[in-house]
Amino acid sequence: MDLSVIAPIYNEEESLPRLVQEIHDALGPTGMRYEIVLVDDGSKDRSFAVLEALAADDPAVVAIRFRRNFGQTAAMQAGLDQARGDVVALMDADLQNDPADIPMMMGKLAEGYDLIAGWRHRRQDAFVNRKLPSMIANRLISRTTGVELHDYGCSLKVMTREVAKGLRLYGEMHRFIPAIADWSGARILEVKVNHRARQFGVTKYGIGRTVRVVLDLLVVLFIQRYLVKPVQVFGLAGLVSGGLGFLLCFWLALQKLFTGASIGDRPLLLLGVLLIIVGVQLVSMGLLADLMARTYHESQDKKPYTVRTRIVGEGSRPAEGLAEAAERPTAVETPSAKGSGIAEARSGDAGPAEAPGAAAEAPSDALV
Repeated sequence: MDLSVIAPIYNEEESLPRLVQEIHDALGPTGMRYEIVLVDDGSKDRSFAVLEALAADDPAVVAIRFRRNFGQTAAMQAGLDQARGDVVALMDADLQNDPADIPMMMGKLAEGYDLIAGWRHRRQDAFVNRKLPSMIANRLISRTTGVELHDYGCSLKVMTREVAKGLRLYGEMHRFIPAIADWSGARILEVKVNHRARQFGVTKYGIGRTVRVVLDLLVVLFIQRYLVKPVQVFGLAGLVSGGLGFLLCFWLALQKLFTGASIGDRPLLLLGVLLIIVGVQLVSMGLLADLMARTYHESQDKKPYTVRTRIVGEGSRPAEGLAEAAERPTAVETPSAKGSGIAEARSGDAGPAEAPGAAAEAPSDALV
């Protein structure tokens, strides 16, 4: 399979026939073998009935239905798990993303990039409830993750199979795919794509999602920077808190010893003790988090790194002199039960030497 196109579905019964047709119109002339993975996220309308009808007539359609509404991120993850293509494309099902942009984005992958993100530079949406929250989120995510993109909210993305299969999405983390991929060492490019006004139904987004984006951003930042070293963030905060508390208590102790001042009713004493206790708790939390991170990686055999290219040779060959020595018969003395020595001639220990092992190669531009 050359390409898997994934689109989450939620109450999009009117859009689905046109969506599938537009994908065929865009990808059919390319001669690629592709599949269209449509994930019904617990729709309350006839979306899955339409999907069943489409799948019955079109072998390229793969239909998945959730038992209930789990959210767009979960639907994307289900599509990624199902995808069989060497390249994976993500898009919305509301016809606002244009499938005609996919071949162009795949061409950018051929230039050495691992993920191509869409940028809706002429966005056809309302300003207050769509553009404004998106502008705030884009600026915040770009500044905090260090991955500068104009449009994190654009669902249209094309990526290699290695990047797609390495993603683990939950919550509202589908919008952080570029940041997560960058953490794995992926080469990312943002390109301008066509964006169209919604034709059917109503939008499922609003300004209230910005709060959830901020909370998920904290999770992404922690995973990106401190997943394998959580003690550094908790331990540092604990040391700062404990150090300040110790200094306050030490200062109060000096005043008590040298000036006889009463410190029992001073708020600084309570603050110092509180800071020491909080510091101990934070350091302990950091140690526990570090143990949990080690258990997480070791129990699932997860590596704290990703490999782009692996070239494995045949291994060293034996020197010519060693090879000749291995072929000469040797006499080995084996004692009998009576203690007398019996000389036996052995022509090598295990027959002819084994041939060097074949080279094992990984894809030349793969994220493992």
